[in-house]
Amino acid sequence: MTGDGFTVPSMALRTFTVGAPIDLRRTISFLAIGPRDPSIVTAPGEAWIATRTPEGSATLHLSGGGEIAAEAWGPGADWALENAPGTSGALDDPTEFRPTHPLVRRLAREHAGIRITRSARVVEMLLRVVVAQKVTGREAKRSYSLMARSLGEPAPGPRPLALPPDPASLASLGYAAFHPWGIERARAEVLIRVAARAKRMEEAVAMSPPDARARLTAVRGVGEWTAAKVALAALGDADAVPVGDYHLPNGVAWILAGEPRGDDRRMLELLEEFRPHRGRVVRLLQAAGITAPKYGARSPIRSIEGM
Repeated sequence: MTGDGFTVPSMALRTFTVGAPIDLRRTISFLAIGPRDPSIVTAPGEAWIATRTPEGSATLHLSGGGEIAAEAWGPGADWALENAPGTSGALDDPTEFRPTHPLVRRLAREHAGIRITRSARVVEMLLRVVVAQKVTGREAKRSYSLMARSLGEPAPGPRPLALPPDPASLASLGYAAFHPWGIERARAEVLIRVAARAKRMEEAVAMSPPDARARLTAVRGVGEWTAAKVALAALGDADAVPVGDYHLPNGVAWILAGEPRGDDRRMLELLEEFRPHRGRVVRLLQAAGITAPKYGARSPIRSIEGM
C-alpha cells in the first residue's frame, strides 16, 4: 500500500549480466514513438515499459548497464521478466561487427552502448510504426499519444504509465473513430487490419527473418519499411533496412559516400558491405543524428479533413 492509499501490485525481480554495458535510455528509446509515448519512459541508466503480454498486462523496469536489474508488476510480470534480456538488448551480439569504414567504425565506438532490441511485442510496434507511415515525426508522435491515451488503461506498478492500445478494442473501431487522433482513413484501416490479425502477427517472433517479413507484409498496408522498423525493434533483426524511407537513403549516401542525395538502390548498395549488420549501421547513423544537407521547405502538417 502506498502513502496515497493505492495498492501497488506485487513485484517480481531478476538480474542478468551482459558482455558489455548497455545504454538503456538510448536503446529502449527506439521502442518508443518519441519522448511522449505514454507507455515508455527512459532516463539515464533506466527505462520503464508498459506492455500487454500473452499472460496479461505488465510494467517492466530495467536499470543498470553491465548488470541489468529487471523488475516487473502485473499478471504478465513473469513473461516480461523472461523476455527482459531481449527487451533490453542483451541478446544482441555486436562483437562480430567490425566495420572498416572510418566513420562507421567511430560511430560504433562512440555509441557502443546502443543495442538492437527483441521486445517480442510485434503488434505494439506495428501500431507505432503504422501511425508513422507517410507523415512527419511530429504528427506521428501526437497521433499515437492521443490514440494510446484514449484506448490504453493504466498499467500496473508504481510508475504512472498507460498500456498500449488493446488490439481487440482497436479492431472493433470504424475508421472515423481515428480522426480525432489525426489519423486519416488509410492509416486507420491498416491499424484495424493489424489489430484484427494480432495473433498471426505475434507468431512472427518465432520465425526466421524472411518468413517474419513475409508474415508482416501479408497485411495490406504493411510494406517493407514498416516490416523492417518492426524487425529492428521487436524481432532483434540487426540486418533489417527500412527501404522506402523519405530521408534515410539521403543520409546513408551522405555519410557513407559523401553524396548529398541517394535512393533505395544506392542505399542498399552502400550498406551491402555491412551485411548482416545493415540495420545496425542505420541505427548508429540515427543515434548520431547525422543527416544529409537539406534543400527545400519542410513538409507541412496536414489536415485529415476529407481523407
